[in-house]
Amino acid sequence: MKITTMMRTGALALSLLATGVMAAVSPQEADKLGNTLTPLGGEKAGNADGSIPAWTGGLKANAAPIDSAGFLGNPFAAEKPLFTITAATAGQYKDKLTEGQLAMFKRYPDSYRIPVYQTHRTASSPQEIYDLAKKSALNTKPENDGNDLSNFESRFYAFPIPKSGVEVVWNHMTRYRGKNLHRDLAQAVPQTNGDYNIVEVVDDVAFPQYMKDAEADKTSNVLFYYKQEVTAPSRLAGNVLLVHETIDQVKEPRMAWQYNAGQRRVRRAPQVAYDGPGTAADGMRTSDNADMYNGSPDRYQWKLVGKKEVYIPYNNYKLYSPSLKYADIIKPGHINQDLVRYELHRVWVVEATLKPGERHVYAKRTMYFDEDTWTAVEIDHYDGRGQLWRVGEGFAINDYKEGIANYAGFSLYDLIAGRYIVQGLSNESKNAVAYNTTPKMSDFTPAALRNAGVR
Repeated sequence: MKITTMMRTGALALSLLATGVMAAVSPQEADKLGNTLTPLGGEKAGNADGSIPAWTGGLKANAAPIDSAGFLGNPFAAEKPLFTITAATAGQYKDKLTEGQLAMFKRYPDSYRIPVYQTHRTASSPQEIYDLAKKSALNTKPENDGNDLSNFESRFYAFPIPKSGVEVVWNHMTRYRGKNLHRDLAQAVPQTNGDYNIVEVVDDVAFPQYMKDAEADKTSNVLFYYKQEVTAPSRLAGNVLLVHETIDQVKEPRMAWQYNAGQRRVRRAPQVAYDGPGTAADGMRTSDNADMYNGSPDRYQWKLVGKKEVYIPYNNYKLYSPSLKYADIIKPGHINQDLVRYELHRVWVVEATLKPGERHVYAKRTMYFDEDTWTAVEIDHYDGRGQLWRVGEGFAINDYKEGIANYAGFSLYDLIAGRYIVQGLSNESKNAVAYNTTPKMSDFTPAALRNAGVR
């Protein structure tokens, strides 16, 4: 893979190291945030030929009309693709495509395509989040081979000026997701002929710093609380998952519980981690495939390869539209690529290699993170034989009203089985995601699961 290093500081040489214990950046380096760098650490300038523009603040809160249900309008609805990459032309663009994308062209030569649009750097967040990111840069340090964070009082964007691969991954996992949220989502695992059943879930996510009754001494190692209830189909309805997502999962492993509606019992669920099976996924994803990647980084060695310009899913407001039905999106082999928008952006490239003696079904991952949001947008997953197995794509959007990097959905394509899972769809939901909810700590206890799952 041809890599073009974009950062212009001597410190980037250190980024070729894998994980390691390093100090937080100096005040002089942190001052680049908001100057030569965006407030979250992307390179503010455009690229040499202008195909990637400079970042000028991202979308404003009124970028497009928002409907009565809260769904975002498309600021770029009038735009048409500049060109479309097909299996026949993929070779011309291979220096700006991932190995996974190239493999998708080979696997589905007649249907997989990449429509490329004009690049817009739409990322924007509230000023308070920018201030917290700078605080992270000055104070947060990786500990225990990158598995823990010390002095992470800001709680967001642990390393906006990263020096190692694991620091980039931490930025994805600690990115701003809003001040508590409630959402109705759908997922499907189509058969090879395209037949599928929709699984509907209700998610609640809460962050200790935004919960009025959270006690700091009891939540210091908690990144967030997560509760998921399956509401359809009827055979799964009432099953509930609860997760306390810890920061240092070596010292304090992720705490998870499941309520099984059929058994009417709450049980600890240690399998909800690493390569444990995903909820209602028919074996098509692991637990740490959710949100493209999540959980403890301790089983992998992380190498920061550098930066690269890649055509990635971006500004996917069309795919997010409530005017679409799930049948418009879900097709045999992969989702409907006519609904997806790709743009040329700079990404951080990180390689994750399974540590000797550790176990995981993915022996290697090559991960691509958008420089402006730290959102994972492409991940290639390799099996123990070194064969490319699954290709993950995250269809990024920017919630310009709330200033949040989000997904219109994300897919994981199994190149061997010819099947895939698509998650995070909300097109047929009654309402868009609701932010600024007011959950209580008691909502995220094992005792609360039985009441949540009654049917």
